Amino acid sequence: MVNHKLPPYGKIRFYQAAYKTQIITVCISIFLSLGLIYSPKNEAETSHLASGSVYIASPKDGDTVSRTFTVRFGLKGMGVAPAGVDKNNTGHHHLLIDGKALPDLQTPLGQEVKHFGGGQTETELTLPPGKHTLQLILGDKNHQPHQPPLVSHKITVTVE
Repeated sequence: MVNHKLPPYGKIRFYQAAYKTQIITVCISIFLSLGLIYSPKNEAETSHLASGSVYIASPKDGDTVSRTFTVRFGLKGMGVAPAGVDKNNTGHHHLLIDGKALPDLQTPLGQEVKHFGGGQTETELTLPPGKHTLQLILGDKNHQPHQPPLVSHKITVTVE
């Protein structure tokens, strides 16, 4: 008589679970290699996935402010990270002061904007008396605007 010794029930379940995990891992690898599952390779590819918006929290459009005043930046649906930090769906603020038109949003932002690469969410400005416009642009780790660009509404303030 042949004596067949079967492994305990718990070991069978362990082997079944390990086998299923191996099958799932192989399937995911195949799907990724065939492009059937989207796997972003870098932040530039993921920036369009963000449904964020950037805005100036204060002052409000039309406000009258003193010569030196605080501008607070707002961001919804994304996070703030300093320049150089490679993290998906984040960026840092750039402030356009008295810009007649937006800078080229297909290239890194330069001298035409004030950079806040440290991840700042507010700044103190000193401007001469009169009307001035303010507008925010969110840039990625390399100061490159996201695609599509995240740009605030332009606000106008009157400095006393």
